[in-house]
Amino acid sequence: MKGKKVSAEACALERVVSAAREVQAASLRLEAHYAEDPNELPSSLQLARFAAAMQELKNAREAFDTLVEKRDLTSP
Repeated sequence: MKGKKVSAEACALERVVSAAREVQAASLRLEAHYAEDPNELPSSLQLARFAAAMQELKNAREAFDTLVEKRDLTSP
């Protein structure tokens, strides 16, 4: 998007989409782990990656909601 001004809402929404993809990827890795051996627990790293992805998605959604709410409050 070189040369084009991107709105704050578009940037915030892009962050939400990126975070959702990370959650999906981490979830797929956990699913694959359990498919290989349902009795073996995933590594701490796998769980931490999933938890971090979920937290980033939560943070991104909250930031987007706050941005939209502020815009709605200032709109005529």
